[in-house]
Amino acid sequence: MPEQSTPNIYGGQAVIEGVMFGGKHVNVTAVRRKDGEITFLEVPKQDKSWVKRLRKIPFIRGIVSIIDSSAKGSKHLNYSAEAMADDELEPEERAKQKEKEESGFSLTMIVGVAIAGVLSFLFGKILFTLVPAVLEEYLFLNAFNNRALHTLLEGVIKIILLLVYLWAISQTPVIKRLFQYHGAEHKVITAYENGEELTVENVQKYSRLHYRCGSSFIILTVIVGVIIYSFFHWDNVWERMYIRLLLLPLVIGVSFELLRLTNAVRDIPVLRFLGYPGLWLQLLTTKEPKDDQVEVSIASFNRMRELDAQYEREGVIEQSAPNTALDPVKG
Repeated sequence: MPEQSTPNIYGGQAVIEGVMFGGKHVNVTAVRRKDGEITFLEVPKQDKSWVKRLRKIPFIRGIVSIIDSSAKGSKHLNYSAEAMADDELEPEERAKQKEKEESGFSLTMIVGVAIAGVLSFLFGKILFTLVPAVLEEYLFLNAFNNRALHTLLEGVIKIILLLVYLWAISQTPVIKRLFQYHGAEHKVITAYENGEELTVENVQKYSRLHYRCGSSFIILTVIVGVIIYSFFHWDNVWERMYIRLLLLPLVIGVSFELLRLTNAVRDIPVLRFLGYPGLWLQLLTTKEPKDDQVEVSIASFNRMRELDAQYEREGVIEQSAPNTALDPVKG
């Protein structure tokens, strides 16, 4: 039976050999170690008041949320990467690594990774915006004069590049397992939203696809971009790229609001189709998880909810280990 009539809305992220879930007060990552144990990274949310205010403003909140999640998500991804590297170290090497962490070296690296995560997102988004525009310009410049059709072809090229890229990386063992954990994350959230007891058997019954997913957001930015760019005229490829960059924040903001809308109307039969493009893309960005991967996802989700409840009761979350440690609470 459901624990509450209206379940909280949770989101998550797949990491290397694990899953991160974001709660109301804390973000928790669970990672399966080489010896089979599950370890956790627990990071209380400490958003600035101005960030919280911006998160309430339509169209602005999308940009703020994405940049913020890129920074925070990088910390958790870095933790999982360090955990994997730590499992491969010899005892002496592990001791040296621990000394670096205690000296603050690891903390510095974590901050650096967070900044790099934001920069990587911005660079990737800019590159993914400009390359299709340039390709379309040189491939079809003299084919016709209809700007709207040029913009549509630009969107088609963008989708083709996206699909080829996702298919290519999904063939590598590491990314394939990452996509399996992505599927496990979706299954746990869906099971929770349906009031199920979170057991491996119950969770595995549900689809690996979910309306409220970053993959859906990616495809929405392509669709929204085609529509918005169609209203603007350009005379050369440089002006075309300049316009795309100026309009990028608007495209992100509108896409974020549309994602919220598609999730809100997903139970209305006539309007369910609005979220279908995102679900189709998730066929590439998620894979069916194994039982042990679902177990990790459940452990992360339960720990997050446990800490959220503790915060509600006591007003403070006591961390079991420093955020940069690789040997925190065992699952």
